[in-house]
Amino acid sequence: MKLTIRVIGSDRTIKAEASANNSVYLVYNQEYAQGDMLCLCAEAQGYVVACLEDSMPETYGYLASNYEMAVPFGEKRASYSPKSFTGKVHLLTARVATDEEISRYRNLALNPFDCHENKGLFPHATANVETRGESVFAARNAINGNHANAGHGEWPFESWGINRDPDAQMRIDFGRTVCVDKAVFTTRADFPHDSYWTQATIEFSDGSQEVVKLSNSYDEQIFDFSPRKVAYAIIKELKKADNESPFPALSQIELWGKEEK
Repeated sequence: MKLTIRVIGSDRTIKAEASANNSVYLVYNQEYAQGDMLCLCAEAQGYVVACLEDSMPETYGYLASNYEMAVPFGEKRASYSPKSFTGKVHLLTARVATDEEISRYRNLALNPFDCHENKGLFPHATANVETRGESVFAARNAINGNHANAGHGEWPFESWGINRDPDAQMRIDFGRTVCVDKAVFTTRADFPHDSYWTQATIEFSDGSQEVVKLSNSYDEQIFDFSPRKVAYAIIKELKKADNESPFPALSQIELWGKEEK
């Protein structure tokens, strides 16, 4: 499968591009400018392993259509490491996933390169509320693989913040049908600033639900359930603990399983 990586400027001109079959890399030898976009394209839908910023981990995902990410500047950069997207030399890579990678049991909700503008590289997280619209409280933070949860705000303590909304929901779209059988919650634990949830409901695209009991733990909270074939999951009906803090938040949500082949 032919893969193409591009850096596109604010005027949509192509500033750099590389294409190859099955595996491609692009070395971009200048600083990013505000308005630049990183793009990953393929001639067909398929499973890929991509790393479009060399200070971040590569991600396995399903490329359903062209992927674009705005290079973050200003407040948008606060949810990333200060090392990310800086400097005059950048290495961007992508390759077709191997059969072994595709068949592996994994966290199917993981995507460090998710972003608001992502329409093509799955999984993708969205929410009906993000605290003050700030990047450090965006839904994408809860699927980026970072479990640091003893603080809040800028990286490495970015999280999904719900702006005190009891009706807050997060949706994770997989972009294809997958088979999941486990959820792992890492709730933010910046006590006493933070509160926590005592219960959450996971609603799946097949109509099934799982109600999980949560606690004020720094640790991952793991919940196994019967396997089900789904295209998305919604985290909802978050029940806050009866304490003084109004600030529960989610550091990571993991949904484990395999591809439905």
